[in-house]
Amino acid sequence: MRTLLLFIAAALAEIAGCYLPYLWLKQGRSAWLLIPGTLSLALFAWLLTLHETAAGRVYAAYGGVYICVALGWLWAADQVRPTTWDLVGGGVALLGMGIIMFQPVR
Repeated sequence: MRTLLLFIAAALAEIAGCYLPYLWLKQGRSAWLLIPGTLSLALFAWLLTLHETAAGRVYAAYGGVYICVALGWLWAADQVRPTTWDLVGGGVALLGMGIIMFQPVR
């Protein structure tokens, strides 16, 4: 459960860290958004260091959770409801994350 919660927190930090500069660049919002965006990306990087397994494995597995959180962001921030295909793809990505992160320990 800790692994999944860390991944979700990291995904939210990464998405926010990328979304805030997007608002500045594409929607003409204030450049001051770059400050919380930068802090959010630093938080994202730090959260990924809290996992106890090899960094490459963490990065590979994180992608599955990121996909699902991004689909939630699509719905919440962009007001675009994910399709059945989006949800099935997210489920497959989560399955991949589980296989990578919860493999038997030798």
